[in-house]
Amino acid sequence: MMHLTKSSNPALSEKVFNKEYTTASSEVMTVNGTINKTALSLLLVIAAAVFTWNRFFNAFSPEAGMSAVMPWMAIGGIGGFITAIVTVFRPKSAGISTPIYAVLQGMLLGGLSAILEASYSGIVMRAVALTLAVFAAMLFFYRSGIIKVTKKFMMGVFAATAGIAVVYLISFVAGMFGAQLGFLHGNSNLSIGISLVVVAVAALNLVLDFNFIERAAEQGAPKYMEWYGAFGLMVTLVWLYLEILRLLSKLASRD
Repeated sequence: MMHLTKSSNPALSEKVFNKEYTTASSEVMTVNGTINKTALSLLLVIAAAVFTWNRFFNAFSPEAGMSAVMPWMAIGGIGGFITAIVTVFRPKSAGISTPIYAVLQGMLLGGLSAILEASYSGIVMRAVALTLAVFAAMLFFYRSGIIKVTKKFMMGVFAATAGIAVVYLISFVAGMFGAQLGFLHGNSNLSIGISLVVVAVAALNLVLDFNFIERAAEQGAPKYMEWYGAFGLMVTLVWLYLEILRLLSKLASRD
């Protein structure tokens, strides 16, 4: 039975890896294999995002663009959520479900990015650049040992992530009844401060993901878990990009 550190990413829970490790396999998971599958997944996200991006900007007006991409965004959002749930409960299917998840999330991100780009020119390139910069920085901090994954660190990130999830759930429920949490969605100093904290927590989740994937590879997880590791990392990257995009849109709306 493997002993792995916990991750606040539900896709990379110790329970999942322990359960799947019991399956006999002649091939084992490697870090390089997970990196390759993550890179392929990112390419699928980009390709799908370009599709919905082009549908928006090829329309004759922003309103027409909205109408053109909304169905694809709905498919991407709902389909991505369902695919993620399936992947979490059936990691063996990750080789099929992870690419599907990447395409669906790409459709959602492409449409949302195009809508915000139409309102705030240049925001998407800044969001992409910042996401990649944060990813590279967290990887450097992890590999160099500047950030050490201790039990206290893990519990702190887990608690912060859980707290954010609860607040977002409350916001979603409130929105269903027509109420808006201004401190969360507005562009006040408090709202921007909250977004900065959320971006920081998402970034720290990357460190836990790196550590989890490395430990799983060292302890011989089955080969197909490379796809599952890539899926878990993609979940965090998508969240990080969305939060950075949200933060930049708040800042841009103040100009």
